[in-house]
Amino acid sequence: MDLVTLLQILDSSLRLATPLLLACLAGLFSERAGIFDIGLEGKMLAAAFMSAAVAFTTGSAWIGMLAGIGASMVLSAIHGLASITFRGNQLISGVALNFLAQGATVVWAQSWFAQGGRTPQLSGAGRFEPIELPFADALSGVPILGPIYADLISGHAIIVYIGLLMVPLTWWVLFRTRFGLRLRAVGENPAAVDTAGVSVIGLRYSSIVIAGVLCGIAGAFLATSLQAGFTQNMTAGRGYIALAALIFAKWRPWYALMACLLFGFLQALALRPDVIEGTLNFQVQVQFLDALPYILTVIILAGFVGKAIPPRAGGEPYVKER
Repeated sequence: MDLVTLLQILDSSLRLATPLLLACLAGLFSERAGIFDIGLEGKMLAAAFMSAAVAFTTGSAWIGMLAGIGASMVLSAIHGLASITFRGNQLISGVALNFLAQGATVVWAQSWFAQGGRTPQLSGAGRFEPIELPFADALSGVPILGPIYADLISGHAIIVYIGLLMVPLTWWVLFRTRFGLRLRAVGENPAAVDTAGVSVIGLRYSSIVIAGVLCGIAGAFLATSLQAGFTQNMTAGRGYIALAALIFAKWRPWYALMACLLFGFLQALALRPDVIEGTLNFQVQVQFLDALPYILTVIILAGFVGKAIPPRAGGEPYVKER
């Protein structure tokens, strides 16, 4: 495998890992506060539809992304009402949101555009176009480092860079701020936080809001950058893969980045079976390559669920003692 081919695969890996990373960080905020969010998939799907529909209607990818964030936050609010206010089962609430989004997006798309449950193709300002970083052309001729900067680091949509910047920002918020300390404490011992005079419900709703924003950006990236419009069930299980990456990362931001890059790399390999066949000197079934991220998800869930210890109060509604 030459350097050019390797950089192409890594470039695809970074783009494919971006929605996983944003959804994984969304789950990280939510679960650190003690709210299990199986509904990441549904929120991403709703955001993907709304961002594509509004971007096509207005001709602006930015307005589309804001609409996608709004759709995701509506589902987050429903999840918060069900699991925080009414103390319902968080897993059932999340699964219900996924079913709701899968059905509602197709109905809305068909009603709005009458194109078989999809939106029209986006173009121009309706999509987030790749950004060329400064000096990319000038440095492209420098051996090794030049192609890495020009072909791998430069040339991505702005949401890719937002996703990467969210990793250190998430780490700083969770581990270097008072808000992050309280948020983590709510996921471990909400009664102690309540005793200190801090609102457990307020903190948990804050985590749900942050998760909604991140899922909205992830869904917008799928529909307005990675693809040029919305198609039925276009998330294709990415929300569940993000949850597996979160468990694999043991609820830590930097580990989450590495886990999502691994999943993105496997998805990128599935798009280049010729590279694997040329490296291994035998034919590989494309279906097997497509299934690799999901196989790894099952392996992680089977092998790491018992070893990765989630927040102790995760999944449990808080009932204030009288």
